[in-house]
Amino acid sequence: MRIPLAIVAALALQDTPDKPAPAEFKVKLETTKGDIVLRVVRDWAPKGADRFHALVKGGLYDDTRFYRVVNKFVAQWGYHGDPKVSAKWLEAKIDDDPVKKKNVRGTVAFAKGGPNTRTVSVFLNLKDNDALDKQGFAPFAEVVEGMEIADKLHSGWGNTPQQKKILEQGNAYLDKEYKELDRIKTARVME
Repeated sequence: MRIPLAIVAALALQDTPDKPAPAEFKVKLETTKGDIVLRVVRDWAPKGADRFHALVKGGLYDDTRFYRVVNKFVAQWGYHGDPKVSAKWLEAKIDDDPVKKKNVRGTVAFAKGGPNTRTVSVFLNLKDNDALDKQGFAPFAEVVEGMEIADKLHSGWGNTPQQKKILEQGNAYLDKEYKELDRIKTARVME
């Protein structure tokens, strides 16, 4: 039996910190609505960029759902479809980065539940969100292609999907209760 890459990467992370990412790199999110290309700038938020690079390289975002899409606010994703994989990554929190880049439309930052609690969940700003700067959400990337795709992501469920259930049941819960959610088919660092 072949062990999925995301599980291997999660297990490896337990013993080694995220390695430094390139100064800049692009990530292509192949979604059910079309492609979104992100440009990651390590200088904006080094710890966030390093973690995102590790997550994409490890396959964590493959077949993940945009579980929280709130019109004119954010589109959020990050929990792997297999709860065991997400659980491993959730054990590896990263410290906060200072906010160097504003949370303007098209930027991407890690979600968090307090100081130094960032793990895997990220959001894309669908509008300028100045209040998030003051709350310490540090963008590490921006959309360079496909913002029109982000604007079309299914937002009919808003904040309804429960993160606790996503963590416990993964895609099984989301596919049963929220079939209309858009998803990331694959996330790849563009070489």
